[in-house]
Order: sequence, then C-alpha cells, then structure tokens
Amino acid sequence: MAVTSLVSPCLRQAFRTVAASSYLHTNHQTLITNLSIPSSFPLRHSALRRFHVAEAIKGDIDSLLKGVGDQAVAKEVKHILEMARRAASRREVLHTDFVTPPIVMESVSVLGKLADVNIVAQGGYPEAERCRISIGHPDVLTNDPDIVAALSIAGNFGFQPCSHGDFLGAILGTGISREKLGDILVQEEKGAQVLIVPELVDFIVSALDKVGNVSVTCTKIPLLALEYEPPRTNSFKTVEASLRIDAVASAGFKISRSKLVDLISNKDVRVNWATVTKNGTTVKTGDVVSVSGKGRLKIGEINETKKGKFAVEIIRYL
Repeated sequence: MAVTSLVSPCLRQAFRTVAASSYLHTNHQTLITNLSIPSSFPLRHSALRRFHVAEAIKGDIDSLLKGVGDQAVAKEVKHILEMARRAASRREVLHTDFVTPPIVMESVSVLGKLADVNIVAQGGYPEAERCRISIGHPDVLTNDPDIVAALSIAGNFGFQPCSHGDFLGAILGTGISREKLGDILVQEEKGAQVLIVPELVDFIVSALDKVGNVSVTCTKIPLLALEYEPPRTNSFKTVEASLRIDAVASAGFKISRSKLVDLISNKDVRVNWATVTKNGTTVKTGDVVSVSGKGRLKIGEINETKKGKFAVEIIRYL
C-alpha cells in the first residue's frame, strides 16, 4: 500500500449515517477523533482498554486484529497500524491510497482503540465507498487533509453509452493502479465523474482521450461540483423472533430463510462489507446487509414487542 507523508494539520458509509457525537462532517469528509468510534463500527470488545500505538505494535497487535476475519483485510489493517505508529512517533500525518469499505471499517474500529492517533476517512462525497485514510497525532491531525481530487470525463455518450467498467478499464489502461482511484460516478450520456489522488490529475487529463469508442476530454472539477444522488430507499417493518441474519435478511430481501442460508453457505452475504459465515450472526441498528444479486439493505430502528419479539425497520436500497 503506497503512502505519502504530510507534516501539517489535516469519511463511508467513509460513512455518513453514524451517531452525531462520533462524526464531524466538513466538505463531504469525515473527522473521527482519537477517542470516539462510530456506532456503526463498534468496538469488538466492549471492555477493551485503550492502548498507545507503540504499546499496541509491540505486544497487543494480534489482540487488536483478532476480530478481523478476512485475512487480506487484516493484512492491510496491519499496514495501517504501522503507519499509525510512525505518524504518532514522528508527530506527522500519513495517508493511504483509496481502500475498500471493509478496510475502512476495520481500520476505524482498530484505531479507535488507540489513545494517541486521530483518523480521517474521506472519499470526496458523503456516500463514497472507496476512501483514503489519514492518520496522525492529535496535535497535528486537526482538520481534513486535501487528498482527494475530482475529474469530469465528458464525451458524446448519447449513442454509445459506457458502463462503470468501461470507464474503469479506460483509466487503468493509462497505466495507473486501482488504488489511486476512488469511486466512479457514471452520468449516462454526460460521461462520468471520477475521484482520484491529486497528484495524478494532470496525468489523466493528458493521457485519457477515449473511453470505449468515444473520444473524451478530462477536466478537473471541485468536489462541491460532484453530481451524485442520495440512494433511493424503501422502508418497511418486519417482526422477527430473533435478530439472526437468516431471519432478518430473508424478510428484508423477501426470500425464503432456506434460500438465505444457502446464500450464506456460498459466501454471498455480507454485513458491513464483511462476509457472513454463520447463520446465527446477529444484526443491529446501522448494519448494512448486502446479498449478491439481491442488493443492499440497512437495519433501522429495532424495538422489542410485548411478546418478546423484535420489530425491525428495514431500509431497502432501490
């Protein structure tokens, strides 16, 4: 994972829907303080004491990573922990490239257990999935770093529409790596808007001249000019005997419980971007559940009924 260093003051869902006391929103970016962690990214051990970074690196890193089930994600989080050690000891700010939602989620959870670092996750706009993470000592990481840029890719796509994959392939075809790119917002006949690391803006502007068979021009735009629509949703309630994933998700996606169990066995079900392996996994308010080929939903308010069951608000993404 490539990183850059910035010795100066400084997202998500990183993530937009969190407790107000946990996040501060500034220009579509997210500052997560050193002693707070979003409610959607809970600590895995409620009574876990806080470590200083050097102490964690020396003896407690395995404990910190114990709850990270995906080994590839754990490896990346371990790199970010090492960055945190350097940032804290040198009193500087370090940045990752763009990383995936599971890495953002687990990094926020792990670093939230450390007492001497701040973390900022930002992807350029509130609903961004791919984000860059900035880590620094609380004395120097006090604002949001300017580490995400935006490009507009325009062309005559009216008769030759291009997909997300077309835009991604064309950009990667210039020779840059996927980690340098954030989200791609496809705008149908207008083209697309792309989030990217600032240092590659000029290169893409000069190197990218075609997407598919369509000639294009690239222009740098401010983040505030990004055109995105908040996701459309449909909310409804279901009453379940438990908060098990197989019960709640089958009701949310309107499929049989046995079908949902089969999807879990095929590793097609994820909660907060982490693959679910057990039918008995429980969900809570704020969790995002995704099923391959079915879409995503979010767990809203949960209330216990007089009969001891659970009335669960389901927010289905359309």
